[in-house]
Amino acid sequence: MSDGERLTTKEIVDLCKRHTMYTWAAGDTVSPMPIERAEGIYLYTTDGKRVIDFNSQLMSVNIGHGHPRVREAIKRQVDELCYVWPGTATAVRARVARRLAEMTPGDINTFFFTLGGAEANENAIRAARLYTGRHKIISRYRSYHGATNATMQLTGDPRRWANEPGMPGVIRVMDPTPYDYSFGESDEERTRNNLRYLEEVVMYEGPQTIAAMFIESVTGTNGILAPPRGYLEGLRELTKRHGILLVTDEVMCGFGRTGKMFGFEHGGIVPDIVTMAKGLTSSYIPLGAMGVSDPIAQHFRENVFWGGLTYNSHALALGTAEAVLDVLIDEGMVENAAKLESVMRAEMDRLTEKHPSVRGGRCIGLFGMIDLQKNSRGEPMAPYNGTSEAMKALGKAFAEKGLFTFVRWGSFMCNPPLCIDETQLREAFAIVDECLDVTDGYFEG
Repeated sequence: MSDGERLTTKEIVDLCKRHTMYTWAAGDTVSPMPIERAEGIYLYTTDGKRVIDFNSQLMSVNIGHGHPRVREAIKRQVDELCYVWPGTATAVRARVARRLAEMTPGDINTFFFTLGGAEANENAIRAARLYTGRHKIISRYRSYHGATNATMQLTGDPRRWANEPGMPGVIRVMDPTPYDYSFGESDEERTRNNLRYLEEVVMYEGPQTIAAMFIESVTGTNGILAPPRGYLEGLRELTKRHGILLVTDEVMCGFGRTGKMFGFEHGGIVPDIVTMAKGLTSSYIPLGAMGVSDPIAQHFRENVFWGGLTYNSHALALGTAEAVLDVLIDEGMVENAAKLESVMRAEMDRLTEKHPSVRGGRCIGLFGMIDLQKNSRGEPMAPYNGTSEAMKALGKAFAEKGLFTFVRWGSFMCNPPLCIDETQLREAFAIVDECLDVTDGYFEG
């Protein structure tokens, strides 16, 4: 077999299913989309069909697909330097670290580079425990922090169940936004009630035993949930008071997704540790990072950081990140996400009014989700951690109409690349509008 062998669509799908494993699925049940190329907000299948990428793949291709400036930067970096061991110093490592220190608010000035978000969170766990001398970690049920042994235990959603038992010492707590959000509490009530409850949990566990609390600044795959007003500020005060480090996971919501560079900026706070990946390279090349505050960085200048990765500070990945950050800033994509939030919200409101199967939608920047209901009581169109014929039919309709997004339980994602324009965004929602006729047919009244 030569490198340039041309395979038919069927051969591509069959060989991938026969010789590779797919994530979060039994291999015989998957029906993968055969993709040949991608550009901007579009994917192109091997048979030439154009598909709108309405989820930025895994909420990660923030600048859009195939940007020429990034492709050229990757080629230049290949010619200059692909890899050296982590104990070296390289120009690209120096430049990207300085750039991130300039971009990240407050005293987050020092970075440990990984190959993804899970590795960044793994090392944040290690850093928090080494720095504080404490063991326990708090995380939330409506969270996703990665699929490694430790981060699976931080993760609250049901993907954790099959991976238990795992790393000990994790305390999981409720979110400020409950799963059933229909009872009408105000933001102020949710913030006050959750922080009071969290203070009690800390008391029961012993604050002197808790190293850190991990949160997604804006909860991602488990609901696209922006924190209620006052929550981030109150949580920052609570953790500081007890000497607990606050770690904000920006893997999904960082790098412009929410209309600000980082999600925690919406609360006007600065965490002790921030983790990032996905949008850092727009997923063109794998890269993640853990950023730490100056006191933590100083600790590890004087004490060993007992962590290491073969691909730490990988030159090719860092060269990609440098170009992606340039594109993100130079082309105003963070501002574009903020500007188009009102368009996305208006489209969601329109669909809620028009379609009885739509319970409602929410977004912050270009980070959105729509929930579906099967009756006027607001019962989800599919149960927690489950699916239904209606949701399967919706997913099929999206695929047939040329829209890629994630249909999960009784909801679906609205997370396009940040390069999308208003016309393209409305085009995507026109497809959504048409496909929601399918779920309306399952509405019970």
